[in-house]
Amino acid sequence: MNKKISLIHSTHLAQVDYAYASRVPAEMDLLFLAGACPLTKEGIVPDSSDYETQANLCVENLKEALTECGATLDDIVYTRILVASQNQADLVTTWTTIRKEFGDHDVPSTLSGVTVLGYKNQLVEIEAVAAVDNHKT
Repeated sequence: MNKKISLIHSTHLAQVDYAYASRVPAEMDLLFLAGACPLTKEGIVPDSSDYETQANLCVENLKEALTECGATLDDIVYTRILVASQNQADLVTTWTTIRKEFGDHDVPSTLSGVTVLGYKNQLVEIEAVAAVDNHKT
């Protein structure tokens, strides 16, 4: 039995750099991850004006949380990326930085500009849902 996540691309919708949907086999466990924030191990948010640095740190923290669950970025089936900015260029910078880390694993994602995030100076947060073989966790 195939226990792989299927990423679904539409031929009837605009061609984009992410899948429109994902399918998870019933035999897999879903992992709902808290938003990955740009916190150092000391609990500090770095430079409050650098979206790329914060996006990279969010991805590194997401990878660490996934590792502790026995998962990797390839197990993610959905992300929501939150960017504290009204400037579309900041959203694009954040998206490009995070998307590069996922490589060919182009999961369905939502990118949203928001007014403010939870930590002082925080500009980026990544929410994720992953699926793993229920024998891995």
